[in-house]
Amino acid sequence: MHEAPVIMLGGFHLDLSVLLMLIVTSALVFIFAIVATRNLSVENPGKLQNFMEWAVEFVLNIISSTMDLKKGKHFVSLALTMIMFIFLGNMLGLPFQAVTDVKDINAATAFGKPIVTAVEAYEEAHARNPEAHPHIEIAWFKSPTADLSVTMGLALVAFLVAHGLGLFRNTRGYLKHYFKPYPFFVPINIIETISKLVTHGMRLFANIFAGEVLLTTILKLTTFKVAGFLAAIPLLMVWQGFSIFIGAIQSFVFVILMMVYISQTIETHEEH
Repeated sequence: MHEAPVIMLGGFHLDLSVLLMLIVTSALVFIFAIVATRNLSVENPGKLQNFMEWAVEFVLNIISSTMDLKKGKHFVSLALTMIMFIFLGNMLGLPFQAVTDVKDINAATAFGKPIVTAVEAYEEAHARNPEAHPHIEIAWFKSPTADLSVTMGLALVAFLVAHGLGLFRNTRGYLKHYFKPYPFFVPINIIETISKLVTHGMRLFANIFAGEVLLTTILKLTTFKVAGFLAAIPLLMVWQGFSIFIGAIQSFVFVILMMVYISQTIETHEEH
């Protein structure tokens, strides 16, 4: 298993691979959106414009399936950004990996700070066998959605939007919901609300992380010379194809759940 490039900064653990991939994913989504909408044309739309129009239509269908579109049209930008970011983030870890070997632990640094995960792994390996010269592998390129902090951050954004709208636009109905069907159900309703946040982020993380772990396992087959290499090629092709399907489904599931949670706070609670 590869180590993450984690350094200590201001008393916090900072995973440089997550930071790198967040920047890469955000930049790619931004550039694609700019290029696809740069030369809009009604009579002769380009392929990218057609794709963007299809994506907007797809998002509108998601929103309309969860709430009145008159209320939901305000969330088109949020839902479109989310689904593009998550889908692209899910795909980035599939084509290839960027892994560096650390043979000299004194060289395991980034921005002048030691990579703590590499140091800990090296010391652990050296403690097991002091005579050995372990080398540590550090993964720099992976799907940002394979990190729990990223997926929980995305889920927190959806959580704050949904409950912020409920609290400020539908204050009475939103707060009254927690006392349904009886006042002593308040703790249960609070637990239910928090569990939605946790499962929203965990579902995306678990699916993408599990897929990347299996990809890494398949790549390990290439260490068994020619036979392992020949066995790894078809397995990689099959699993990467399946991972594209899983990545697309998970981005769709994340966004539709977000819209369901928003609709529950701004529409359902209004009925009480």
